Amino acid sequence: MNGRDAARAIDALRRGWAIRLTASDGAIRLMAIEGADAVTLADFDPQGQADILISAARAETLKLANQLAAADPDLPVLIERAPWIDADVATSISDPVLDLASPLKGPFRARALPAPQAAKAALRLARLAGILPAYFLLEGDGAVEAEVSADDVGDYDDAIHLAIATRARLPVSASESAEIIAFRSPDEPREHVALVVGKRDASPPVIRIHSECLTGDVFGSLKCDCGPQLHQALHQIADAQWGVLLYLRQEGRGIGLVNKLRAYALQDQGFDTVDANVRLGFAIDARDFSVAARMLDLLGIGGVRLLTNNPQKVAGLQASGIEVIERLPIILAANPHNERYLATKRDRTGHQL
Repeated sequence: MNGRDAARAIDALRRGWAIRLTASDGAIRLMAIEGADAVTLADFDPQGQADILISAARAETLKLANQLAAADPDLPVLIERAPWIDADVATSISDPVLDLASPLKGPFRARALPAPQAAKAALRLARLAGILPAYFLLEGDGAVEAEVSADDVGDYDDAIHLAIATRARLPVSASESAEIIAFRSPDEPREHVALVVGKRDASPPVIRIHSECLTGDVFGSLKCDCGPQLHQALHQIADAQWGVLLYLRQEGRGIGLVNKLRAYALQDQGFDTVDANVRLGFAIDARDFSVAARMLDLLGIGGVRLLTNNPQKVAGLQASGIEVIERLPIILAANPHNERYLATKRDRTGHQL
């Protein structure tokens, strides 16, 4: 496994640069639609012939994939490039937030994928990069900024090389006896942190896994319950013998800040949080809780009392070798802006008190 090749490809995609992705069934050259501009696209595709690679979930909206295919967001669909599909139309094809403002022209024609396994890996790579899973695609040789294999994309795991970078005392409002510990991986630019509260002893700590939420944690968004959960969790940990809050840089359930805001825009159009993620071409929950397990392992913690309403967090830790001795619920009142969101978490993603 070469995590650095995947990391370089992720960086190139975020910058709007072209990459080559190889698999057992062939190689394709790719440029992310949302990162392309007139200059880079003309360089990549001077003849204007690059086809459009999108997810099956998005293709279903465009009437190009059946419901069975659309149920698997990892499946790729290739749209044949027509003369009228310019950069603006390609952007409309890739971003469902624009559907109401810019009705799509169509009709679109799907064509056979030149390298299905490479195309599938390309969609996963886009999700890892936090960009819309939509590309300009070309076959053949050409200049690229990075090369990566489908195997490297499939094996990419920023938890593997995660290590403690530094630690310091950090008194907080919930507890003046807290220590903050930063974790870093050479394969991943995001840095995760843990806040250890109280005096460590032999008892299992109360643990909260909190995924970053800029809108809720910082701005006090009423659309979710993230900010109140963060502060409630800190106080519950402080009331216990000792515990740890793991703050994971997995914004928007792992789809990234920009895509989370796109999901918000879709929610304003009537979609719930689950359908919004799927419509964008992402999984319902793309978070990787093995990162939390790795952090606990580095802290020498093997058994926990987990503060969560999400059974996926329990399963994720246990699958990575951390014993969940007890699940502790976190209970907060709803408000008029997040009632539907909380109901969706309960009814569609299995959250429980």
